[in-house]
Amino acid sequence: MIDFLASLFGYILNFIYNFVQNYGLAIILFSILIKILMIPISIKQQKTMKKNVKMQAKMKEIQFKYKNNPEMLNQATIELYKTEKINPFSGCLSAIVQLILLLAVFYLVRSPLTYMKKIDPNVINKYSTMIKQYELSELSGYPEIDIIREIDNIKELRNKDVNEDDKVKKSEINDEELDSMKMNMDFLGLNLAQIPTKSSDWKAYIIPALYVIVSVISMRMTTSMTSGKKKDKEIKETDKEKALVEKKEEEFDPMAQMNKNMSLMFPIMYLAVALIAPLGLALYWLTNSLLMIVERLALNKLIKDEEEK
Repeated sequence: MIDFLASLFGYILNFIYNFVQNYGLAIILFSILIKILMIPISIKQQKTMKKNVKMQAKMKEIQFKYKNNPEMLNQATIELYKTEKINPFSGCLSAIVQLILLLAVFYLVRSPLTYMKKIDPNVINKYSTMIKQYELSELSGYPEIDIIREIDNIKELRNKDVNEDDKVKKSEINDEELDSMKMNMDFLGLNLAQIPTKSSDWKAYIIPALYVIVSVISMRMTTSMTSGKKKDKEIKETDKEKALVEKKEEEFDPMAQMNKNMSLMFPIMYLAVALIAPLGLALYWLTNSLLMIVERLALNKLIKDEEEK
């Protein structure tokens, strides 16, 4: 499934790349296309989020009423979700889709020669072996990225003095093969073939840092849209009781708890991977996060306008 998606995305990304001739720009346009295709799921998720916010007042009443009876609280919460026709675990679909996309794009960015350029694995292995044998650069853990970065140096091997055994191996260097693997990885002065933790260039951390900032903004937006924390004048309670209600709300509201966990988990997980993956992956996530903010603002207004009609 993941391999199939990575291959499919590879055809799309390569088509865009052939048109714009820049890997970074191709990734941005690819991200926009994927976001457009995901709009139906996003609309459904946003509507569910809106319903959940509206339901918070009723939820708080139930939580306050049964604060000393966890069993009745759980039962009443389930009944409320049934009455409002909301699936508390509907967010799982979005999470699963995000995880599948995460893995597919990771495969794609990790191995662009396989999934984008459709290069013969034997050819890839041949040049990967040369890079190791002649120690052209520090290995990054991503053989195909190493090849793209070292194409010119591989060609230069033929000009170096070598022994007879090396001459035989270097005779396998084929300019046509190497040219077919060339990709313009330069994007706004950044080399998208770099791996932040393997690079001595501080600029390699710019995109991951921007991703963290945008993710925090996106996370705060999600929290503000799902919290629905408004003062309820009909419920009079002490500060201690308020704290208890909020604690129980978090404990017995599956959707709120799941959204909170997801909003914390995904940025941390993505950042950890972005630091050890080619910068192209971080650029995809950064673009996706920016698009998500725009999407949420647009859908929020659209859904609000529909409700007012």
